[in-house]
Amino acid sequence: MRKLTQQEITQLESQRCTSRDWNLVEVAEPFHPEYIREVAFSGKIRIGRLEAEYTLPGGFTVHSGLYRASVHNCEFGDNVHIYNVSNYMANYRIGNDTCIENVHSIVVDGSSTFGNGVRVPVMNEGGGREIPIFDHLSAHLAYFLTLYRHRPQMIERLTEMIDAYAETQRSEMGYIGNNVHILNCGSLKNVRIGDYAQIGGASVLKNGSINSNQQAPVKIGSGVKCNDFIISSGVSITDSTLVSKCFIGQGCEMGKHYSALESLFFSNCQGFHGEATAIFAGPYTVTHHKSTLLIAGMFSFLNAGSGSNQSNHMYKLGPIHQGVAERGAKTTSDSYLLWPAKVGAFTLVMGRHTHHSDTSALPFSYLIENANESYIVPAVNLRSVGTIRDAQKWPKRDNRKDPVKLDLINYNLLSPYTIQKMYQGQQVLRDIMHLSGEGTEVYSYRNCKIRNSSLRKGIELYGVGIKKFLGNSLISRLSKAEWHNLSELRQALRPDSSVGLGEWVDCAGLLAPKSEITQLLDDIQSGRLTSLNEAQQRLISMYSNYYSYEWTWALDKLEQVWGKRVEEVEVADLIRTVEAWKEAVVGLDKLVYEDAKKEFSLNARTGFGADGNDEQTNRDFENVRGKFESNSFVLAVLEHIRKKSELGDRMLARLNAITE
Repeated sequence: MRKLTQQEITQLESQRCTSRDWNLVEVAEPFHPEYIREVAFSGKIRIGRLEAEYTLPGGFTVHSGLYRASVHNCEFGDNVHIYNVSNYMANYRIGNDTCIENVHSIVVDGSSTFGNGVRVPVMNEGGGREIPIFDHLSAHLAYFLTLYRHRPQMIERLTEMIDAYAETQRSEMGYIGNNVHILNCGSLKNVRIGDYAQIGGASVLKNGSINSNQQAPVKIGSGVKCNDFIISSGVSITDSTLVSKCFIGQGCEMGKHYSALESLFFSNCQGFHGEATAIFAGPYTVTHHKSTLLIAGMFSFLNAGSGSNQSNHMYKLGPIHQGVAERGAKTTSDSYLLWPAKVGAFTLVMGRHTHHSDTSALPFSYLIENANESYIVPAVNLRSVGTIRDAQKWPKRDNRKDPVKLDLINYNLLSPYTIQKMYQGQQVLRDIMHLSGEGTEVYSYRNCKIRNSSLRKGIELYGVGIKKFLGNSLISRLSKAEWHNLSELRQALRPDSSVGLGEWVDCAGLLAPKSEITQLLDDIQSGRLTSLNEAQQRLISMYSNYYSYEWTWALDKLEQVWGKRVEEVEVADLIRTVEAWKEAVVGLDKLVYEDAKKEFSLNARTGFGADGNDEQTNRDFENVRGKFESNSFVLAVLEHIRKKSELGDRMLARLNAITE
């Protein structure tokens, strides 16, 4: 960089440029003053090379340079194009090849941490769960900060780490990265913008970070207003969406006038049309409907139907109530939950529920309104085609392109987390039947009702789910090992680690043994773990070792089934387990097959074949929806039955061939 020559100053002044002190302006070689016009300089200015041209959509070409702007204390990289900043630009470093056109103002006013350290009062509008957000917040750290308030010392230390990180980001200079396009925007104040971001028509961006990068650019569209925010890589926010005091995780999409207030959204959430207030939206929380409100709740893998609503205000002490919908819950159109309430994993909610139900011990259920009462149909979602389809689609809909993933997501439908709930569910249902009598027509459980037939079927279906999971784990373990006799087989079954026994938890997408989570939090609280990076590495280790931990847990359950330790297991025990697995897998698949068939029933054909007879109705239906026998999902179910049957037969043949 060098200072301007007198000749260059004269030329700039002839091009209607001004400066209070030209000695504070430095430029790179070679310098082309002809590409700086109608610019008012103030404070320290550094300008890189201006040699490139830009071709805009439609073929219009512009040259890099500074045109029609007032700039104070700014540094410009190579080949920037700044045009028509109608108010002024102050205290920014601009990266290479960045284009800024038709913007009202871009300013850093004083010292800023750019959204890092902002407190978000998530889940409870009355306060008490304020979360400090920062650039690298994961769903799992947020889970601890939100729900582990019974450990105030751990919360304090974790908060201190985040605040310390926020202070490292504090600056009086803002940053706009390389290859950024900012076009036709309003006011940008105290905002840091990463590489390759595309910001077009945003109305207000204030006090936040846009963590865009080349692999996962961020897109901000027209009319968007964001205040006190962190936006992670690969995010798209468009169509006049309003964001205030929010963390937006990797791969999220928001648009169509969505409104998000004081909430956390983690990987691959989608918010369109509706409204969110004080929610913890774990990975894959999805809401697409204009009349849908999510408020004061914790969700993950949620699909919210149109008109879904919750209430956290009972008109006594204010909006202080909260609720939890565990992973995989779904709400149908016009469903309603009066908080406080808790919805079990993979449960479908239909109708209005005002009695503060808790179905967390009964996963894979239906929660149905009937005559103002809440009825549970336990385990029925295990045989639902929708549940299987959801589990298959989540990994395929991962929008994250960033090589560094903040959230460690386990997609397994059946895991120690859900299977422990099935064991618990079976016991709960048996206890209810024992206490109230086997002949009772309708049982009561935690402000809900359960019909006798539903209770008995629930016990049966949970048993099938347990057999399927334990068989899956056993066959997976045996398939990955070499064994030719009983001794080698027993050796192959020995666990790799003692970790995994006991209770498991779902930390907003990460499935892990509670013992490991407790140890991590103990280390944070005691000061043995002192950095956010260390905490993330520990979480990554849990994620990477999931299948090792899962086998430790599953083997413990299998030993209970066998009634003997793995050192004493016989081939006959394993054969019985594989046979039970095969029966469970095929049986569940057949139930899913029958559930899918309902989508092709006569009722499903209503509305097809307008102005025609039954034959035309059937032809219209088949031309639009296809035939049941050729449906891709149906074929996949049949193929799954075939493959699993063959896998079971092969494993049984290997086991039967063993000789000591």
